[in-house]
Amino acid sequence: MSSMISAGIMVNVEVFYQPEYSNPLQHEYMFAYRITLENYNSHPVKLLRRHWNIFDSNGVYREVEGEGVVGVQPVLQAGESYQYMSGCNLSTDMGKMKGVYEMENLDLRKKFQVLIPEFEMIVPAKAN
Repeated sequence: MSSMISAGIMVNVEVFYQPEYSNPLQHEYMFAYRITLENYNSHPVKLLRRHWNIFDSNGVYREVEGEGVVGVQPVLQAGESYQYMSGCNLSTDMGKMKGVYEMENLDLRKKFQVLIPEFEMIVPAKAN
């Protein structure tokens, strides 16, 4: 589990290997991750965009960006949290991700960035 507080927003990440959606013989490894966001600020915020940096252990790097998360742009009131699940496929049994959310302070109509902590995706048998 990885956690970080940035700009008053706590980002917590849990990772799960998905063997039923993976095919190691074809170099296909699927991971799910659950992200919990918590607004520690005294104002409401809206998640506008995400930007991911994804690294396989063979040196392959890719970026993914887009609006919101899983098709929504959640609003978090002061003290509220929001949780979602998503996934990432790798061509190796180990990799990592990190990124940035672009958010907006809804009181000031001002955009700001929230860091997403780096987290590892490792097939459980590989970690032993």
